[in-house]
Amino acid sequence: MFLSSLEQWIIEKRREFHRYPELSFNEYMTQKRIMESLREFGLESSSIAGTGVIADIQGNGPGPCIAIRSDIDALPIDEEKTVLNSEYISCHKGVMHACGHDGHMAIVLGVARLLHEKRNEFSGKVRLIFQPAEEQSPGGAQTVIKNGGLEGVDAIVGLHIFGDVDVGYVRFCPGPFMASSNDFSIRLIGKGGHVSIPEYCINPLSMAADLISRAGQEVGMQVYSSKHVFGFGMVKGGTRFNIIPDEVQIFGSFRTFHEKDTKTIENVLGEILSSIVEEYAREGFKGVPFYELEVSHGYPVLMNHSKFTATTSSLLKGLFMHVEDNASPSFGSEDFAYYLRHVPGMFLFLGTRNLEKDIKDINHSSSFDIDEDVLIQGVQLLSSIAFDFLKSPGDYIP
Repeated sequence: MFLSSLEQWIIEKRREFHRYPELSFNEYMTQKRIMESLREFGLESSSIAGTGVIADIQGNGPGPCIAIRSDIDALPIDEEKTVLNSEYISCHKGVMHACGHDGHMAIVLGVARLLHEKRNEFSGKVRLIFQPAEEQSPGGAQTVIKNGGLEGVDAIVGLHIFGDVDVGYVRFCPGPFMASSNDFSIRLIGKGGHVSIPEYCINPLSMAADLISRAGQEVGMQVYSSKHVFGFGMVKGGTRFNIIPDEVQIFGSFRTFHEKDTKTIENVLGEILSSIVEEYAREGFKGVPFYELEVSHGYPVLMNHSKFTATTSSLLKGLFMHVEDNASPSFGSEDFAYYLRHVPGMFLFLGTRNLEKDIKDINHSSSFDIDEDVLIQGVQLLSSIAFDFLKSPGDYIP
């Protein structure tokens, strides 16, 4: 009976969060709603990382502490009206919970309510972290850590709802599970002029074309295709059809599962650019051509702790029908990776695709939605891990 009422409660919470989404670092009303929701069943909380929330559930005695994290921010997307979302479509134009964070908040609130109800049945502590700004680098995880969010924490777990995984399916793997994100910007400087007299010019657009045609292939020769993605997203340059510009800017991104591959791709880009500059150099053109390359490193590789993941796999396979514990790593990135650099734990995916209910759009789509059956599944999954960890922490961590 309690689970049935809990499920209805978290569905209502998810829909409330969905109606009133807020962007990264601006989750002020979301923070207030989370704290009020916790207070409904007697759990006090405090703010962290500006717009985040942190709360502890103390068991019946001393013991280890496991943290459970939810992200809380939305995306700058205008939500499309569908047959499913008429009761809870976003009220904030141009802002939408298109990545499932509304579901994450509802799930962790459900875990909080369930564990608070059963706090006399375990020793130790469960820490709830509602983290702001996962969607926007540098993200909120580092600020949570800096503000003491992991003090006294022995392990941490988190999940993400995904629209390209069938509902009820749980996916994870040990080791690298999500990729690092790396962006780059390039300035190619040549010598502008009229297209009718190219001998007086060094065309940076031609240099850019050479770079784009060569880079993907040469990166692929150095790093296995299964271990990286690489691509260009924007080229800026020129003002008119018959004017060769002085400068072109190029922007792109790549993702890897290993730092050495990140470094390799950086080096390959530098080598190609140096080669292109040398090829386009001409006598009599002083100081040009040249290039500037800037690489910005976003979230690091998310590394699931091997022992924690192995024990969780055994637990979940006894509770759920569809557990894939050797899933292919994802080229998505997550600032949950920062937590796992400090304490052992794991991150996992929970599917929400349900073609029978016409729930099929992927995360970040303007028509993304979830099968709300996934909410109580998430509660059962995370609370089971927390209970088992607090009972036998030695099975999970060294």
